[in-house]
Amino acid sequence: MAGVKGKSGGARPNSGGARPNSGGKRLGAGRKPAPPVLVPPAPAVEVEPDSIKFMRQIVNDATIDAKLRLEAAKALAPFEAVKKGETGKKDEQSDRARKASQGRFAASAPPRLVVNNRP
Repeated sequence: MAGVKGKSGGARPNSGGARPNSGGKRLGAGRKPAPPVLVPPAPAVEVEPDSIKFMRQIVNDATIDAKLRLEAAKALAPFEAVKKGETGKKDEQSDRARKASQGRFAASAPPRLVVNNRP
């Protein structure tokens, strides 16, 4: 009977539904889960607490592959040398305005306000 609790008659035969237990896990409907991928543990590497020092260590180590050393050098380059054009348009504009306001066009001192209350 439709609309009455507990009287629906259950699932129809061959209509899907829950999968039987496999391995203690209750699996629902849908695609079967993929088997877990086992990743071998990474070899123990002495890691510097500072990442820049670690990159320098990789670049200077001759036993490491040259491609890896080159990638480490590329990643380390921005920290070693700063480009001349690192400033943006607004920074350059404010620097030019600051330089221009120091010479002939410098702001003059405000007037001194002296109160003279003597009769």
